[in-house]
Amino acid sequence: MAVQGNYDQVNRLCCEVANSHGWGFVNINLRPYYSEGSKTLGYEVAEQLGWQLPDHIVAPLASGSLFGKIYKGFQEFIKVGLVDEKAVRFSGAQAEGCSPIAQAFREGRDFVTPVKPNTIAKSIAIGNPADGVYAVDIARKTNGNIESVTDAEIIDGIKLLAETEGIFTETAGGTTIAVLKKLVEAGKIDPEETTVTYITGNGLKTQEAVQGYIGEPLTIEPKLDSFERALERSHTLGRLEWQQVLV
Repeated sequence: MAVQGNYDQVNRLCCEVANSHGWGFVNINLRPYYSEGSKTLGYEVAEQLGWQLPDHIVAPLASGSLFGKIYKGFQEFIKVGLVDEKAVRFSGAQAEGCSPIAQAFREGRDFVTPVKPNTIAKSIAIGNPADGVYAVDIARKTNGNIESVTDAEIIDGIKLLAETEGIFTETAGGTTIAVLKKLVEAGKIDPEETTVTYITGNGLKTQEAVQGYIGEPLTIEPKLDSFERALERSHTLGRLEWQQVLV
């Protein structure tokens, strides 16, 4: 069922449905399974880095749960001796239109004030994040950061990742890449350190976010001459765009 509401409203409805029908929702009333499963994002990074921990991670923040579970996954690998102990910096990414955790971090608060979401980054638009205070604590004690970016910067982040890595991400990934860029430009990420950025969703999920910001396809007939005309038109459009940039 498609719910006409934001993330917080859907969560509240699911709680009511679970209670009234005796149903189980993995990220609502069966949350230990959701939380424990999230630790694998920490496990896989350690494995793929050759059984080492990174120096710095940048991840999207919604409820704040994922942030804490990546941290927990790293700590568990240290405890069982699969990786050497290491101080990993944790930085979080939020959209300005829903950034209660970033606001709490920026203002030095130990509590998170709920907000009403207003952003294209729907998948991380949780205005009342249950684990927000834990995310703030992890960022502070690891000497990390929590930043927010505008919707325009999120779209630029989606385009940047696609152009440089061939990965089409949805808005949460665009948020994370935009914050990564912001941290680099501010000198808060050392180019010599190993930084892992978590891209948590495919762009096919939120195609509407980039409509109007990227070129529309040229429709042609199944004939070579139709293709050639379209190709010439694309070259002309490309030259005009470059001229506009230069101007």
